[in-house]
Amino acid sequence: MEIKFIGTGSGKTSLKRFHSSFIILSENFNLLVDAGDGISRALLKSKISFDQIDGILFSHLHPDHYSGFAGLIVQMKLTNRKKSLRIFAHEKLSGVLQNFLYASYLFKERMDFEIKYEEFKHNEEIRVSNEINFTSRQNSHLDQYIEYDKEKKLNFICSSFLFGLKNRSVFYTGDIGSSADLYLFEELKIHTLICETTHLEMSDLLKCFNKLGPAEIFLTHLDDDSESKIEEWENSISEQIRNKFKIASDEMSVFF
Repeated sequence: MEIKFIGTGSGKTSLKRFHSSFIILSENFNLLVDAGDGISRALLKSKISFDQIDGILFSHLHPDHYSGFAGLIVQMKLTNRKKSLRIFAHEKLSGVLQNFLYASYLFKERMDFEIKYEEFKHNEEIRVSNEINFTSRQNSHLDQYIEYDKEKKLNFICSSFLFGLKNRSVFYTGDIGSSADLYLFEELKIHTLICETTHLEMSDLLKCFNKLGPAEIFLTHLDDDSESKIEEWENSISEQIRNKFKIASDEMSVFF
């Protein structure tokens, strides 16, 4: 089984990194996690064909995590995809994604493949395949925006995920609002942590490592100028702990 980072950048567009996304590659199912602006080109650069993707899981609806969805569907159509595509989205986000495709003139009657929307609720275990399952929990990333929704048109779903991949648990923070979101699954054993770096301090992440004790931590959602700062921080901690932290890069693969 493999996790391949498709993009490791933040919401700020970069020439060095694509927006944050990764794909879980297994024997019988390949799950793309998030599909922000530029995802189609990012997949090509990572040598992942559009037809390899069996499903897409969305964490939230910031543009760097979902706005490439319609363009990706177009590419699947243009490359004559035939097999169905499963879309995993929180029950309050599924309709928005469907309307996004409709507003992009991607009508199901003109598709040669079926798009199946599979809605989930927080704290519900979803079995994607015999090798992949996930549970989502709400984090606080979007809480700061609630007061601006004067017309009460929006929901503020933003998920962190605990993946079960064979015998390994992988916690993906997604975009978070505070260091408290690092402990959404603290009662469970976490083998691998994939953590964003834009919305927290490295000192908070070190405290999390000491408390949760994951075997490895991959740092993603990076700004262009943040890598050198993280490397400077890593040089300030012990080598034993430093070896647990890995700065993710586009096209990097993790095998287990």
